[in-house]
Amino acid sequence: MGLLSFVSHFGTFLLLAATVLLVVSSITAPTVSNISLFTVDLGRGNEEITFGTFGWCVRGIPDRGCSSSSIGYSPTDIITAVEGTEFSDNRQNTAEALTNVMILHPIAAGISFLGFVLSLGSGMFGSLLASLVAGVAFLVTTIALICDFVWISAVRNNVNDDDSGGSPLSNAHYGAALWCVLVAALCALVASVILLVTCCSGRSKRRRTENRKSDFHAPPAHTGRRRWWSRRRH
Repeated sequence: MGLLSFVSHFGTFLLLAATVLLVVSSITAPTVSNISLFTVDLGRGNEEITFGTFGWCVRGIPDRGCSSSSIGYSPTDIITAVEGTEFSDNRQNTAEALTNVMILHPIAAGISFLGFVLSLGSGMFGSLLASLVAGVAFLVTTIALICDFVWISAVRNNVNDDDSGGSPLSNAHYGAALWCVLVAALCALVASVILLVTCCSGRSKRRRTENRKSDFHAPPAHTGRRRWWSRRRH
């Protein structure tokens, strides 16, 4: 059980790592202004717009600041106001709608933490539950990640390819927190597989051990042959 225990503990560690990474993605701008899912570098010194799960921050411009935290916001409006890039109505509405889905970041963090707590419990039942919860965490994180990539890629490409009045020095790029979400999804997936495999392997090994014990303690089979002292009596 030593190897199985080590592998199981590694799955537990991956769930903890997924939780931490998803928490980081949840405390991005405006909570922590320099951590972002998406950043527009304005090309003027340290001026930039950082976008996070619950809002945005304009950094390096004195009369600008951070938005209030909210579920869903319009990233295109602030880019147009600060940087000048124009967006189509379809792209603007899509980006605004998909920012509402980013509420899944803290939800996925909570699910991952629940899986971590369950994986600390002993026994196959706890490992099985942890595996199922890790699978749910992977699914929720993946949905959030796909939605993030859709709206961020659309806005990023519009800013970098814009020739309708936006700043030619601007450069939009993915933020570090977006990669944290990606790694968190991978951690949750691997943890789910590891915990499921170790649970099944542990159950199989325990069954084999019990069978060996029962064979060892079983009485010897009767061969039907009479002992010599029994034969002499007749």
